[in-house]
Amino acid sequence: MGERKQVVVIGGGITGLTSAYYLQKKAAEKDIPLDVSLIEAGSRLGGKIETVKRDGFTIERGPDSFLERKESAGRLAREVGLGEELVPNGTGQSYILVNGRLHKMPAGSYMGIPTRIRPFLFSGLFTPAGKIRASMDLLKPRKTVEGDQSLGLFFRRRLGNQVVENLIEPLLSGIYAGDIDQLSLKATFPQFYEMEQEHGSLIKGLRRTTSIPKRKKGEKKPSMFRTLKHGLSSLVDAVEEQLHPGTVQTGVQVNHIEKQDDGYQLMLSNGTVKEADAVIMAVPHFAVQRMLSHLNFLEPFKNINATSVANVAMAFDASAIKKDIDGTGFVVSRNSDFRITACTWTHKKWPHSTPEGKVLLRCYVGKPSDQEIVDKTDEEIQDIVLKDLNKTMNITEKPDFSVVTRWHNAMPQYKVGHKEKLQHITSAMEKELPGIYLAGGSYRGIGLPDCIDQGEAAVEKVLTHLFV
Repeated sequence: MGERKQVVVIGGGITGLTSAYYLQKKAAEKDIPLDVSLIEAGSRLGGKIETVKRDGFTIERGPDSFLERKESAGRLAREVGLGEELVPNGTGQSYILVNGRLHKMPAGSYMGIPTRIRPFLFSGLFTPAGKIRASMDLLKPRKTVEGDQSLGLFFRRRLGNQVVENLIEPLLSGIYAGDIDQLSLKATFPQFYEMEQEHGSLIKGLRRTTSIPKRKKGEKKPSMFRTLKHGLSSLVDAVEEQLHPGTVQTGVQVNHIEKQDDGYQLMLSNGTVKEADAVIMAVPHFAVQRMLSHLNFLEPFKNINATSVANVAMAFDASAIKKDIDGTGFVVSRNSDFRITACTWTHKKWPHSTPEGKVLLRCYVGKPSDQEIVDKTDEEIQDIVLKDLNKTMNITEKPDFSVVTRWHNAMPQYKVGHKEKLQHITSAMEKELPGIYLAGGSYRGIGLPDCIDQGEAAVEKVLTHLFV
C-alpha cells in the first residue's frame, strides 16, 4: 500500500483520544501503513473528564455521565473492556427553583416542552395566563424562517415567556452554560424547528414522535444516563491503554502549523518539528486560530466566545442534612435570586459514588452574567453555594471536605449563525488545508457522545484523504 503515512492528533481530550484509538484500530483491521501521534499540551489526558477518589467517594470534576440513546460512548466503553462497569443513573423527582421555591418538574415534559396536559395544568411553575399562552402552541401557525434564529426567540414564539423562563431556559442553559436568547437553534436543537414545520406544533410533534411512557404513581422514570462505576476517568485510562506504546506526548504544545508541498510541518513548544500527512485538530476553536493565525478565513473563530464555569462537590455526613429532599437535584431559573445554576444530589443520582451514611452534593456556578464568581477562592465559592443551598435545605455543618473545580473558557457558545460560520470555515479548509480536520466541543456538539462521534467522523475523513 506504499509508504507509511503520518497522522498527528492534536489534543488529548475524549475527542483526540477517540481519534487516535480509531485510527490505529482501523489501520490494523485494514492493514493500512499508518503511524499515529497524539500531542497534548497539558500534563494529562482526558480534557474535562477528571475523576477524584477520596475517602470512599467517587467525584467527577467535569461531566458525570452521558446520554444512553447517543450510542457511541457506551459502545466505546464496551470496546475497551468496560461494559461491566456501565451503571445507570438513579432516578427520582427533579426540581426547578423558581422565585425561591422548588417546584417538581412536570411529568411528561420533554426538554421542558409539555406533552401531557394534566401535570402541566397542575404545576405551580406557571400562572393561568402562562398555561393558556403555552397551549397556544397547538393553534399557532408554523413559521418558516430563512437562516438561523435563537433558541429563546423560537421557544417564546411557540410557548410564551413563562414556559421558557421557568422551564426550558434552566434546562438548556444547564447544558450549554449560555444565554438561550443568543444560542443557535440550528446548531443545538434543529429537530424542534423541523418538528414545527412538519407537525405545526411542538406539543403535537412530540406526542407523535417521542415515546414518553406514562408511569404509575410512585413509579420511577427510566434511567436516561450512564456512567462508569469507577468514574469516567476509567474510560480515558482504558482508551489510552489501547494505544500503541509511544503514541502519546504530553506537556508539549503545537505552536504553529505550516503547509508543505506534501503535507504539514508542526512547530512544537519543545523546539522540534513534526511532519504530518494529515492532522486532526481536536482542540478548542481559539487554539486552532492560534496555530493557524496566518490564515484569514479562520478569523471568525475569534468571535466565538466560551463561558467559564465552576462547580463544588461537598461531602457530608447524612446527619448534617436536616431537611433532606426526595429527588436527584434541581436547576435554577434566572429569575431566582441564586448564584448557583444547578445542584445535583449525587448520592441519589449515582448511589455508587457515595459511602453508606454519607451525602454528596455537587453545585454549579458561572452564569453568563456572573462570570466573576469562577475566580473567587475555593472558600468563597463554597460559602456562596452553602448560603444558596440553605434557602431550600437545612445544612447544619460545614462539609467534611469539598472539591472545587474551575473550567475557564470551557463552554463554547453556539450563537446564532454558528452552523453557517462553521460550514464556511470547513469549506475553506478543504481547499486551503486538505488533510486537516476539526473535531471537538467547539464545533458540532459538546456532550461525550457528540465528541466521540466527531472523532470517528474525522478518522473516516483522514483515511479517505490518504488512501482513497
